[in-house]
Amino acid sequence: MPEPLIKYCGNKSLRDVQVVAKSKAHYIGFIFANSKRKVSPSDVNKWLRQVDIRDKKTVGIFVNAELKEIEEVLAKVPLSVIQCHGTESVDFIKQVKNKTSLHVWKVIHHNEQGLQMMKEFAGVADGYVVDTKVANIWGGSGISFDWKSIPLYQHEARKQRVPCFIAGGIGPDNIENLLHYDIDGFDISSGIELDGKKDHIIIQTIEKWVDTCVERTK
Repeated sequence: MPEPLIKYCGNKSLRDVQVVAKSKAHYIGFIFANSKRKVSPSDVNKWLRQVDIRDKKTVGIFVNAELKEIEEVLAKVPLSVIQCHGTESVDFIKQVKNKTSLHVWKVIHHNEQGLQMMKEFAGVADGYVVDTKVANIWGGSGISFDWKSIPLYQHEARKQRVPCFIAGGIGPDNIENLLHYDIDGFDISSGIELDGKKDHIIIQTIEKWVDTCVERTK
């Protein structure tokens, strides 16, 4: 299997950014929506000026934000990707793309209508994150959805020729099982934390599993 794309999300301190900067992640995520991991654009700007994140791309996470709010963040933070994590419409995603000229990912909260929703964003979304929606928590719950559905989402994303990341409840204890689904990528937040902070040992453990699984399939 090809090496999966890695996104480590919910970075909320200079230390978190320093830890993730040394990882093999392709994407480093920052949450600008109401969340226990919410950060301010000014802080992220300051961290990114202090840390060499190498060739990692930055992802900004928004939940049902107004276009003006996204623009205000972009004025301070050099984002590579905008991730819409709420109930944003196809038209709104088009507006964001036209206004910012950036790639926009749409989060699909797994349910019976999830696959149909992904189809509705075909030709508009530049990528997807399939996550678990729990009560009033939009993401970062540490709870997995039924992974038997992954092939359906993955197949649709490949038809659209865009990446599909799997999120929700991923950690060192189940990453090997997840990789058996031949995913494009995975997105982890709480699963790489110890006492609420990104942990380099946990990250190394996950990345060793990734290397092992990729090597096995060569």
